[in-house]
Amino acid sequence: MNLFDKYSKEYDKWYVKHKLAYLSELAALKKVTPEKGQGLEIGVGTGRFAAPLKIKYGIDPSKNMLKIAKRRGIKTFIGIGEKLPFADKSFDFVLLMITLCFTDNPEQVITESKRVLKSGGKVIVGIIDKNSFLGKFYLKQKKQGHRFYKAANFFSTQEIIKWLEKHNFRGITTFQTIFQPLDKIKKIEQPKKGFGEGGFVVICGKN
Repeated sequence: MNLFDKYSKEYDKWYVKHKLAYLSELAALKKVTPEKGQGLEIGVGTGRFAAPLKIKYGIDPSKNMLKIAKRRGIKTFIGIGEKLPFADKSFDFVLLMITLCFTDNPEQVITESKRVLKSGGKVIVGIIDKNSFLGKFYLKQKKQGHRFYKAANFFSTQEIIKWLEKHNFRGITTFQTIFQPLDKIKKIEQPKKGFGEGGFVVICGKN
């Protein structure tokens, strides 16, 4: 995680450079994120998603990323998704935004997410689908030793759905966006239900 401490400002600037892609992803997340209730983002980073989604709590292993998130009004905690420092049934929803690909044990993160969720609570997972055009682009960058992506393990939407079903999440829904290369996006891309076309996919299940 030293990587994210070292390049926390560069990471945060990506969302300025690719503003329309960022806002498109945010629009997809808003389709399933509750407007009320106690929310937690695991792998909150700099708070780019937690703040506009009104998620009050965020956990991340990077101190420097959390400094930025704190300035955005997030109550921050140092830690990892595999071992959350929260009591059972503490949250109404949990967001994992491009988090699972950077964890040592992604399935354990889902186990912990379920533990801290209230009955009927939502888990919301945002991924770059490895089978999409965008996933293939990032996999190529990973092989080329990209600063961030070289440490990432990308997953398909089907893999995430299987994990959620294995942990007894129900009513699973998906939304997708980012239908063209990032430098070709000229306006916010409205999310569509399902997956298979968009590079970014939101998967949501109920506890």
